[in-house]
Amino acid sequence: MCQYYANADPILYESRTRTLRIEGVLTTIRLENFVWETISKMAEAEGSSTNELISTLHREVHSYRGECPNFASFLRVTALRYLALEASKGKAEPESTNSSVT
Repeated sequence: MCQYYANADPILYESRTRTLRIEGVLTTIRLENFVWETISKMAEAEGSSTNELISTLHREVHSYRGECPNFASFLRVTALRYLALEASKGKAEPESTNSSVT
């Protein structure tokens, strides 16, 4: 099993910093290349740019939660949840779900 992870291209887990404007404020976000790629796919699926999607996510999480103390981690989890949903398409829905992880 370790081979699966150990053989991953190091570029995927290398971090990249991007500066973008969220709510009129220049913001710097540092994420792994794989996360940036996933967010880019999410944006494409939504018909928006990566920056537009991140701004929308920022607005929505603040509207829903009131604050987001670690927005970079929120983006990582959002990307993972997107990949999990994509992987489960076409599979039968589980009989019950745990609302704390959905």
